[in-house]
Amino acid sequence: MSEIAKSERQITLIYNSESVRAKKTLALALTKELPIREIDVLSTKLTGEQFAEIATSLNLPIDELVNQDHPYFKEHFGHKEFSDMDWLTMIEHNPQILKQPIAMRGEKAILIDTPTDILQL
Repeated sequence: MSEIAKSERQITLIYNSESVRAKKTLALALTKELPIREIDVLSTKLTGEQFAEIATSLNLPIDELVNQDHPYFKEHFGHKEFSDMDWLTMIEHNPQILKQPIAMRGEKAILIDTPTDILQL
């Protein structure tokens, strides 16, 4: 998997299957019968290049993809200065620290704050 497919016909949901928000978002999407392509970052390895693509789609700097309040991040990385490559490597090898869920449809991408946000796509 090199590039994340961007289709107007389906919503790509990038999420952590252990996240309550992600579970609720996925449940809502399935209830509404939205065409969903699921990417669980805990079972599907994404590359740093793909995370960079996601950040670009969201119009966010790379470090904004990281949940810096996540206990794992705080314990292992603290609040040091990192380069974009450091952030990408960090997310690639520790996907549980990714802010998520993220929904993409065509060229539009959103960071889901509440499950109903997916209905914007």
